[in-house]
Amino acid sequence: MQTNIPLAEKMRPQNMDEFLGQQRILSETSMLRAAILSGNVPSMIFWGPPGCGKTSLANVIKNHCKKRFVALSAVASGVKEVKTVLDEAKVYKENGRETVLFIDEIHRFNKAQQDSLLGAVENGTVTLIGATTENPGFEVNSALLSRCQLILFGPLQEQDMQNLLESALHTHPRGLKRKDLSVSPEAAQKLIGQADGDARFLLNQLEWLAGTIQGEAEITLELMEQIQYKKPLRYDKHGEEHYNLISVLHKAVRGSDVQAAVYWLHRMLDGGEDPRYILRRLMRMAMEDIGLADPNALLLATAAREAFDFMGVPEGLIALDELTVYLSLAPKSNSLEVMGGKVNACIRQTGTLPVPKAFRNPVTKVGKDLGYGKGYQYDHDAPGAYAGQEHLPDKLKGMKFYEPTEYGREKALGERMKELERLCM
Repeated sequence: MQTNIPLAEKMRPQNMDEFLGQQRILSETSMLRAAILSGNVPSMIFWGPPGCGKTSLANVIKNHCKKRFVALSAVASGVKEVKTVLDEAKVYKENGRETVLFIDEIHRFNKAQQDSLLGAVENGTVTLIGATTENPGFEVNSALLSRCQLILFGPLQEQDMQNLLESALHTHPRGLKRKDLSVSPEAAQKLIGQADGDARFLLNQLEWLAGTIQGEAEITLELMEQIQYKKPLRYDKHGEEHYNLISVLHKAVRGSDVQAAVYWLHRMLDGGEDPRYILRRLMRMAMEDIGLADPNALLLATAAREAFDFMGVPEGLIALDELTVYLSLAPKSNSLEVMGGKVNACIRQTGTLPVPKAFRNPVTKVGKDLGYGKGYQYDHDAPGAYAGQEHLPDKLKGMKFYEPTEYGREKALGERMKELERLCM
């Protein structure tokens, strides 16, 4: 009998009664539960965070399934291994036995590897179950995804984690069975909070603590501080969580929700995000969402970048805090972005309209003979240093691209535009 198997693996559920959590998809009346218990499941993609039960549910399906079950890891397998499994599955199917193929971390398969599965899934040579922590919309070929049911897993709930902790320590037949060891309520709360819905992490921590403590004892916060390590926040700088967090940070700043903005900023920083990436996005917000409603926003953004580059970590991170708070509370305007879109659309529609002759540079005799510069009025010689000439091509005269809002400094710009219009009357 092997004794070095990790606790999380030893406690992996063998049937539906042992499976913990995911009530939304595995309630007593759910179609998925009925399909598993009948041993006749469709092709599926399991999507959810680490330690939420994706591989465990595949293991339950294996034990309930009346079909041949093959498991592969996308980390260690390639096209050759997949082809071998599919060839074998074809032979088994011809002999009346179907195959369920489970691929863990299917997002690690490239396009060619995923494409190799298409035909076998479509013609029923295999029933595919793929597990991924990444957004299948990005990481799984759309053709393969369309042939599978997408099953969304969530992190385990706090009560589920509490039950798991108690079971693993005392009552589970494949657990630690440490009747001499208890966990204080405060230590249990910290363990569960750190695990962040990840059952595997919780069991690994519990196994580490129990293996370190001999004899009758209680796991307390003080004891944990001495021997426990901290779980990094769930964050992938190149995956789904990266885009979700920068999206909510941007929207919090745009929505002037300063409390949420600083929270999401620090979630990204604590998760290991490059501060320069965040600075680039904050600078974009200064231009895109604030613009001329507060021109100081862009100045502060460039200053924050320079301050961070000069100071480094950790002192330079205060510049990101300062910038995030300022941008969140600044008046908002997207008039520059709207204006740019209007101008670009106009240019695409009208093409390269000629510069009016009055504004062409008459530096050659040919140009002068053609009337270049004729009729140009020098603004500094006009009352108020404003001649009121129309500089757009004749075809676009009267077009309004920039329309200032009534917010912040931009309100004054709007009043200045109205003043200039009055001078022309």
